[in-house]
Amino acid sequence: MNRIWKFFQYGYLMIAFICLVETYVQWNVDRNRAYFFLIFGVLITLVFFFKRHFRKKVEKRNNQNNQKKQ
Repeated sequence: MNRIWKFFQYGYLMIAFICLVETYVQWNVDRNRAYFFLIFGVLITLVFFFKRHFRKKVEKRNNQNNQKKQ
């Protein structure tokens, strides 16, 4: 199950990268739309780091529980 979450977690980075590329493309065409993509890309990047931190925290707790059972 953790492998699936790791895979989806990196999907957030791909979406953030696409948003940042779209920001670059739209910068001189439509500045408001570029700001939207920039903010969305930054938020998605923050979500990636939050989810990674939370996943590692859960994995650490699960490893500690498994070691106590043995």
